[in-house]
Amino acid sequence: MNPYDQLKKGERGAWVSIFSYLLLAIAKLIVSYFANSQALRADGLNNTTDVIASIAVLIGLRISRKPPDEDHHYGHFKAELIASLMASFIMVTVGLQVILISFQIIWSGTYTQPTALASWTALISTMIMIAVYVFNLRLSKKINSSSLYATAQGNKSDALISLSALIGILGAQVGWYWLDPIAGIFVGGVIVYTAWKIFKDTSHTLTDGFDDDTVAVIRTFIEEDPEIIKVRDIKGRHHGNQTFLDIIIYVNPSITVAQGHEITDRIEIALADQYSIPHAHIHVEPNLETIDD
Repeated sequence: MNPYDQLKKGERGAWVSIFSYLLLAIAKLIVSYFANSQALRADGLNNTTDVIASIAVLIGLRISRKPPDEDHHYGHFKAELIASLMASFIMVTVGLQVILISFQIIWSGTYTQPTALASWTALISTMIMIAVYVFNLRLSKKINSSSLYATAQGNKSDALISLSALIGILGAQVGWYWLDPIAGIFVGGVIVYTAWKIFKDTSHTLTDGFDDDTVAVIRTFIEEDPEIIKVRDIKGRHHGNQTFLDIIIYVNPSITVAQGHEITDRIEIALADQYSIPHAHIHVEPNLETIDD
């Protein structure tokens, strides 16, 4: 499957998230008003931001599918990373707002007792979000999409948030009224933590960060080729769901240009097959130690 087909398939996950969040946000905000639950209201506000974040991811995936043009010779794959970054900003803003409102309720002491409708809403929401999380996680791994993976992690956080809201609501129903706003604070904290993690990972990728362990594994794999004396250097970066490598290898200085070309072709094919890395720029240099010998 080519990268553009992968991105198109990834849009399914974004649409599933959008419809799920929209339905749950409306239901929770309405029920929280009549059922007197701050935890459920916080959960509903969280889902409202999730709708916006999922739309941002969808737009990012759509832009990423645009082919290379005169201004973007490598394509538009990084657009989905920018979408993930925007999603993290939205999430942290709402998370802090939820925490502030919950603290205000505790400070003022204006507790209310949620009704049974609030607990049922939180329970159903938890089950729905677990199903959406599993769907998007599997799809993100299948198409190697960072933004859809971030969405899946958000889905998981939302399932935990709904579960914590349920615990807070049930506690308030048995007389522990303070537990409902406490659950709201926990919900806000999870939102902020998830936003920070998405921001950290996305920023690392956008600034061309690349895992050292992955470099070591690839180096070992390339040096298994009998015609390669040594891998001098490997630099890697991510371009959306694509991986780009710049590799310098040492070979026997007596081989021909054609033989050097055959070696680089063989490495490129092996990297694509073994690690799904279709973009590798390989520079061949003579091993001077061989000449000295």
